[in-house]
Amino acid sequence: MSQTTETPDTTSLTKQAEEPASRHRWWVLAMIGMAQLMVTLDATIVNIAMPSAQADLGFSDGDRTWIVTAYSLAFGSLLLLGGRIADLFGRKLAFLVGVGGFAAASALAGAATNFEVLVVGRTLQGLFGALLAPAALSLLTTTFTDARERARAFGIYGAIAGSGAAVGLLLGGVLTEYLNWRWTLYVNLVLAVIPLVGGWILLKRTQREPGAKLDIPGTILVTAGLFSVVYGFSMAESHDWSSPRSWGFLTAGGILLAAFTWWQTRASHPLLPLRVLLDRDRGASFAVMLISSAGMFGVFLFLTYYLQLSLGFSAVKTGLAFLPMVGALMVAATLATSFLVPRIGPKTIVPLGMALGALGLVWMTGLDLNSTYVTHVMPPLIVTGLGIGLVMAPAMSLATSGVAAHDAGVASASVNTMQQIGGSIGTALLNTLAASAATNYLHGRNAGDKLVQAHAALESYSTAYWWSAGFFAVGAVIALLLYRSGVPKADENAAPTVHM
Repeated sequence: MSQTTETPDTTSLTKQAEEPASRHRWWVLAMIGMAQLMVTLDATIVNIAMPSAQADLGFSDGDRTWIVTAYSLAFGSLLLLGGRIADLFGRKLAFLVGVGGFAAASALAGAATNFEVLVVGRTLQGLFGALLAPAALSLLTTTFTDARERARAFGIYGAIAGSGAAVGLLLGGVLTEYLNWRWTLYVNLVLAVIPLVGGWILLKRTQREPGAKLDIPGTILVTAGLFSVVYGFSMAESHDWSSPRSWGFLTAGGILLAAFTWWQTRASHPLLPLRVLLDRDRGASFAVMLISSAGMFGVFLFLTYYLQLSLGFSAVKTGLAFLPMVGALMVAATLATSFLVPRIGPKTIVPLGMALGALGLVWMTGLDLNSTYVTHVMPPLIVTGLGIGLVMAPAMSLATSGVAAHDAGVASASVNTMQQIGGSIGTALLNTLAASAATNYLHGRNAGDKLVQAHAALESYSTAYWWSAGFFAVGAVIALLLYRSGVPKADENAAPTVHM
């Protein structure tokens, strides 16, 4: 057990910590934000283009699932490894390889002439995304060490992370409607220019930690465990919870992750040092990210269905419909980290955000075929956006606050892992519950009647909103219980660095 509390030789890290903050740090934030946007919007931008891609390449409805699953499996299972690689071999190298690889994989997928090449491209996107995402967040953590500037930076970053899915809906709709589905992938070549050029010029290469080694057994255990969990939830969504491919992989994933936790207490160079997880505010933030990510799918996924299928919105109009939510989220995220949390503390602000998210989703359960956007859809959407903004940005900031520089990458990877696993849980569970609600509604009714089908769809959406609201309500209670009272204090033992 004593081995887990030891820290690596920090001679070079201390030297880096003494470097003055660069005047280019806000340019670095713009670069990091653009890179994060690439990864975040990819969760939804391809979904909008899926029917067009299917018609062009001729793959089946069953194969369509793999366009999403291939990305999520690679991304979710390799995040912790990507974070540790950034810590061991340098964040600049990890960031540039991640951005460049993600762009190249996007080009491959966009140029796909068949289903197999598209899946390979999506898998490679997930692989390089798993290297890019934790490197980007850890660079933000180690670049902004002043409390006030860090708060502003994380407010902006949290707004990007929280609104990326909605931006993906809008951008995907525009590109698919006015160009073609391939541009939902080619757009990453454009977005990658600023991070690649900026990263090459502004970031300094950091030295590898003396004597540091990669935890091979831990890497195998956690990669296999996360793969099994993500795959199990994906199979539950597309098949059934009773399928051995669902519960079998979920069980195996749980066992492997338990073995990984045990191994981390004994490894001399643990992949995920338990000191990263055991801080109370940090642990609360990880839990909040997991739960809120599951609940957010009730907004992005099922409200998209409602707007397009029930109200007849086009893909572009659907994307535009989410803009008020994006605006509210950005305002709340910036306000939370810059003003509210530094003065009141997370114990009040994060539960308040969770409560607002739950309120907005409960409000959405009243939407019907006669609802109008301005009167009935936009108000709860804005309330939900405010709630998500009050949750995401503070949780991201506190999840990486006070982490020593040599743990920044893996701490950042843990945040992204919570988001990915939460999203997988939300997608699988909410899709299953919504489908069951629609089936139950149709029982005993004329299933061939279009009006009956429309009301069955409304019933399925309402069920998803209720359960999503439940996620946020549970998250409010957990945040209230776990976060410390008062204003967060900086960890004097942390060794922040400025990588410029």
